[in-house]
Amino acid sequence: MKLDPEAPTALPPGHYWATCRERTPMQALAKDHAALFPQARCVSDGKRVVVFYRDGNEIWACNALYAAVNFDIQPA
Repeated sequence: MKLDPEAPTALPPGHYWATCRERTPMQALAKDHAALFPQARCVSDGKRVVVFYRDGNEIWACNALYAAVNFDIQPA
């Protein structure tokens, strides 16, 4: 099987700012991103888990591929 070079990859290890792509709180709620709206800090292990934080408290987690595909990510 040939791999697609444009296929999304997991978020590499590191600390990031994740910005929701949804433009309103209601849109974020519909995608279960309301706790993160409009932006939250996150830490990726580069393999499986990205943990999101607000005010130093863990608020949500997802896998590293989901985070890379569903949020606008900037290094922290």
